[in-house]
Amino acid sequence: MPCAALKSKKGIRRARCMKCSKPAPGSSRVWTPCHCSCKSMARRIAFRRSTRRPSTRTGIEPNVTNGFVLETELAVAERAANAAGAAVLSLFRGKFDVREKGKNNPVTSADLEANRIIRECIQQGFPSDGWLSEEDSDNSERLALSRVWVVDPIDGTKEFIEGVPQFAISIALVIDGRPTVAVVFNPAKQRFYKAARGQGAFLNGARIHVTQRAAIDGADLLVSRSEPKRRFQVFVERCAIRPVGSIAYRLAKVAGGDGDGTLTFRTIHEWDICAGVLMVEEAGGKVVDGDGHALNFNRHPAKHKGVVAANPGLTGDLQRLWAAAAARK
Repeated sequence: MPCAALKSKKGIRRARCMKCSKPAPGSSRVWTPCHCSCKSMARRIAFRRSTRRPSTRTGIEPNVTNGFVLETELAVAERAANAAGAAVLSLFRGKFDVREKGKNNPVTSADLEANRIIRECIQQGFPSDGWLSEEDSDNSERLALSRVWVVDPIDGTKEFIEGVPQFAISIALVIDGRPTVAVVFNPAKQRFYKAARGQGAFLNGARIHVTQRAAIDGADLLVSRSEPKRRFQVFVERCAIRPVGSIAYRLAKVAGGDGDGTLTFRTIHEWDICAGVLMVEEAGGKVVDGDGHALNFNRHPAKHKGVVAANPGLTGDLQRLWAAAAARK
């Protein structure tokens, strides 16, 4: 339905129409005609979108993928991560409740509060999109949707509980099986990573890239703080091993060149890695599963058999060592 102001100026959304008001100057919201028959205005707006300058707030150029303006999605993801980060940091420095979801699988009141904040932000901005989160029951209806938000409100809950500042809020938008917008935020370290497909990856507003190390010998490898050390023995012989909590955070650090690569032998959930995968790819890196296959998302079950990430020249060697180590058991 066209807005009530259509008669006064056809096709323009007026400020008094609260549902489709014209955005304020500097807003990332997209101004669209409120009546599909207003073709001339639609053409004018399409031209404005194609010629406007990069957003000064996101640092990423407007981009259209599958008909969606990713600048808007990224802005919503940033807003959700910042709001959740403030709540998480407050609880990290104060008191929070802990309970067990399952064996060796804790959840805190901070996880649940961050999940509530993020979901509220995402659903307010994109009510028709699907949702997959560690802290919510999975809904198989997402499998029929092309757009699904994949979220881990706190990746690295054990580190959070222990007071170790190696955890992260992970938010990604998957479009047709591929992560397309991503945010990884460590509020304790104030390290805010973001990426949009085809637009690069950024840390606190500065463009980031993976390292260019080609030789596996001497490579700086980030690994889990809790994964059995025997699995990494083959890497210890050739690499410098550095334990870091949260695989989402490790992937983001590799994207930023703070580590040559990362890997895990565990079967990992999509919400743990989805945002980090895009971060590495947009920083010039490559991510595969333990068998060397490319990763697709929004599938059932929402899991992957191991992960290996590094620059393209190093990923193959790391994956082959991963396979050799996995075969030893």
